[in-house]
Amino acid sequence: MGYQWDWSVIPQNAGFFVAGIEMTLVLAVLTMLLSSIGGLLLAFARLSPWAPLRLVVVFYVETFRTTPFLIQLFWIFYGMPYVFGVSWPPFAAGLATLSLNLTAFNSEIFRAGIQSVAAGQKQAALALGMNRVQVMTRVVLPQAVRRIIPPLGSQWVSMFQATSLVSFIAVPDLMYQSLILRSDTYRSLEILSATALLYLILGYPQAKIVDYLYRRMRVNEL
Repeated sequence: MGYQWDWSVIPQNAGFFVAGIEMTLVLAVLTMLLSSIGGLLLAFARLSPWAPLRLVVVFYVETFRTTPFLIQLFWIFYGMPYVFGVSWPPFAAGLATLSLNLTAFNSEIFRAGIQSVAAGQKQAALALGMNRVQVMTRVVLPQAVRRIIPPLGSQWVSMFQATSLVSFIAVPDLMYQSLILRSDTYRSLEILSATALLYLILGYPQAKIVDYLYRRMRVNEL
């Protein structure tokens, strides 16, 4: 006998999905905001002439880029209370881990964008009497932005999918709400199918925007 679908469970529990979507979007927006600020600061630190500072940044970036996100999440949520006596609420732990992880990737994007601006332009600006801050804000960053925004958009799409992993520590995002609803209703296929469709509806426009940015902000080097 085939599976008897019952889609009525979806509209009957629409509030669960809406609450989960709201939490997912809040996490995604806050994570991108914090990781963009942190990534820019780390990029400047990585470009610093002070070697010890560069080594610290390299250690941070490589640690978060080369270890699984779930381990980082579990260590911050479960490990820090034992090691440092610091307890994190689930939302704070999820946001902190997402932000720390994405900061590592964003910092490399910022660094590559800044370094992609020809050195001759910096030297010419210095020769015209600009100080290093003016060179960075008036010459380098305006050109680097065109190179930075498209890959930042790609990171946003990847991070949006990764937000579902915070459900492992009971952050009430879309995935967590779906898992709770699945346990309450025993309608796993309907709940998980609807959840997948919601992620598609939310994620597809983001992917298309990133594609547009890559085409619109393409840089043709002379």
